[in-house]
Amino acid sequence: MRELLTNRFVRMIFLSELFLQAGIWVRNFAVLLFVTDKTNGNPLAVSMISVADYLPIFIFSFIGGAYADRWQPKKTMIWCDLLSAASVFVVIGALIFGSWQVIFFAMLVSSTLSQFSQPSGLKLFKIHLEERLIQQGMAVYQTIYAVFMIFGPVIGTFAYQRLGIDLSITITGVAFLLSAAALSFIPRDEKVKKAENATNIFQEMKSGVRYVLAKKELKLLGCGFLTAGLGVGLIQPMNIFLVTDRLGLPKEYLQWLVMVNGLGMIAGGAFSMFFSRSVSPLKLLFTGLLANALGLAVIGASTSLWLTLAAELVSGLFLPSIQIGISTMVLQNTEADYIGRVNGTLYPLFTGAMVITMSLAGLVKTWLSVTAVFEIAALFFILGLCFAFPLMKERSHAR
Repeated sequence: MRELLTNRFVRMIFLSELFLQAGIWVRNFAVLLFVTDKTNGNPLAVSMISVADYLPIFIFSFIGGAYADRWQPKKTMIWCDLLSAASVFVVIGALIFGSWQVIFFAMLVSSTLSQFSQPSGLKLFKIHLEERLIQQGMAVYQTIYAVFMIFGPVIGTFAYQRLGIDLSITITGVAFLLSAAALSFIPRDEKVKKAENATNIFQEMKSGVRYVLAKKELKLLGCGFLTAGLGVGLIQPMNIFLVTDRLGLPKEYLQWLVMVNGLGMIAGGAFSMFFSRSVSPLKLLFTGLLANALGLAVIGASTSLWLTLAAELVSGLFLPSIQIGISTMVLQNTEADYIGRVNGTLYPLFTGAMVITMSLAGLVKTWLSVTAVFEIAALFFILGLCFAFPLMKERSHAR
């Protein structure tokens, strides 16, 4: 861990991520509460927040990944943060003059720019870190996400309730600027060599897909992303019904399930940081899928609060293992010149699958039961294990 944190790139990229996550969570919850207040809880208006957040992933992820391979990654990330901050300050001006609907614009712009910034960040990890440190770096990243999943809603709600929408959005803009400032201290980009036979962006996107399809490891990891997304999306809207229907408790008890799961994620990320040298990313992925399958099966079948909390803790503890394992293996099995396009091809599989099953979860619950929803989700994680097995066999034969 000491070797990782003595790297200037690592310190600055993590500092940038802290500022970025703080700004995102303040913005997300301030916008959610503001729109809810403005529309008296209109479901369509509230759902448009998610549309503005998720839609760019499907439209721009592939394109953003291709351009991330073309452009210098450090400059790309800095410009994305600066443009996100600029869009936020434009929104503040519009709010002052009474046009509150423009707040969706900030969400849309920021989410779009992140499709260019995220693959650039992964590319920087590939360039600046030795392969043996990548898994540890991914574990730190995942721990930061887990911490903000617990404290982000609290910070965002506090900012909106105490400061109002104008100052909350201002804080978001300042956080994006601080993120850009932190990124300016990482080592310079290497100059991109122009190819003699320059290709257009569509040819490069096609070559990215061919690259993924040509590598067995990436195809299997893509299938793992897909099955994990199907499982996560299915249970995400159902937790409230788990509390009220299965456990027979008031809906307020949901906060305890969320808190225990989140604490498990923080602990899981921390364990992965400290044991990354002794556990391979493939073993992390395999263990994470198996533990989550068992955890979800127990959660769906349990009628005891304490058993459900224990299963939530186990599920949260091993969820980072899936994300860290897949991210590390993607970086290890991809050349630096293809990081953006591979990211743009694989990561939307998770998001797309999650959105599909999120939209179907209510119907499944109506037709069957809450228990059935969680057991089906567990089966998706077991299906993910089936895609991990061939990789395990290849590694054992290689030895």
